Amino acid sequence: MSTTDPTSQVSNKVEARVAELAKADVSTPESGFRLAADSHPVWSRLNEVGTELWLDTGDLDDAERLWSAEFTALTTNNTLLSKEVGKGIYDPLIQSAVADLRALAPELDDETLVGEVGILLNAHHGLRLVEKFGCRVSVELHTDLAHDLAASLCVARRLHAACPSHFIVKVPLTPTGILVARRLVNEGIPVNFTLEFSARQNYVVARLANPDYVNVFLGRLNAFVADHALGDGRMVGEKAALASQRALLELRQHGGQTRQIAASLRESEQVLALAGIDVFTMPIAVAEGMPALETAPSSIESQVETDPAIRIGGDVDLAVLESLWEVPVQLKASVEALSREDLDKFTGEQLAEFLRQRGHGDLFPRWTDADLAYIDADGKIPSYPRWREAMETGAVGLDAALNAAGMASFAGDQRTLDERIRSFL
Repeated sequence: MSTTDPTSQVSNKVEARVAELAKADVSTPESGFRLAADSHPVWSRLNEVGTELWLDTGDLDDAERLWSAEFTALTTNNTLLSKEVGKGIYDPLIQSAVADLRALAPELDDETLVGEVGILLNAHHGLRLVEKFGCRVSVELHTDLAHDLAASLCVARRLHAACPSHFIVKVPLTPTGILVARRLVNEGIPVNFTLEFSARQNYVVARLANPDYVNVFLGRLNAFVADHALGDGRMVGEKAALASQRALLELRQHGGQTRQIAASLRESEQVLALAGIDVFTMPIAVAEGMPALETAPSSIESQVETDPAIRIGGDVDLAVLESLWEVPVQLKASVEALSREDLDKFTGEQLAEFLRQRGHGDLFPRWTDADLAYIDADGKIPSYPRWREAMETGAVGLDAALNAAGMASFAGDQRTLDERIRSFL
């Protein structure tokens, strides 16, 4: 994806027109507006023990069907936006936007035009969610920008400007992403930092960038263990998420603001096991399944100080999994040293190299093209047999492999979205 040069007159015209088109036929609700909804005793109790409740969907109908007075936000991402666009509901908007932008700036190449329409769709769909629910909405950067500092900052600012009162910008975990988030936070733009899988990843991000939110994609951690017969696949992700929560609480005692999101929930029971964590972003199926549990609200207590037991079997080096919930003293010291550097002058590669030189190379491995091809082919869950030796020797962290796999998965869905736009060129 390319972004237009923000210094050019053509770019300024295009960006202004994209912003206008994104806001067409939608309105930002008045301050204080929230979609009227009944309260639910289980959701209310979760609020009482310290958990904020978000729905993880871009589908307006599904969200409205499950909306409760306790819900405060919706999250979208490359996959969810692609799913909504794939329904065809935005085909007329895409067609008219392509014609409009071509007439405005005939010199735009196809790649740039696809990128601009993608920004438009991201902002427009987010605005429709805001209009309907009056809640905060996470909107995500294009995956092609993950290693491009300048372009990420440009697009993040544009997305936020579409609805400053309600939009949270999602930035994916890469070394460059840390620098992007740091600058956005300093500019007052709320950031949901995404695609993390461990307490140590979140500690690094929170200490260096201090975003509003970080995530643990805990369902994929459990799936990794279960899929490779390394254990029963239960509580591994929960253990990592709770450890990350406690690490953030430690940082908040020293001025940090970052809050923990439990993401990639697969079962309603996980909501109870993680009660008290800062935020849940719940897929529709998880939210739908809560009533079937018949949970007494009075039985729900915070689990933040709980360290769940896990069942590990098979031939697995426990250290591979322990890296998900441990934040070693040596890493903390290295991050402190890094925080004293002039990070505004760093590149993403320089940040990664700083940590590699201090013995933390498994956080940001030097992936080869062949490595990334294997990860892409494996899907959301990387192959343990393929990466076992690298994980056991400390060359590649399980969290880093899952991050790369997640990025590849989102990139695939982003390509699907881009191809739909390209079909109208």
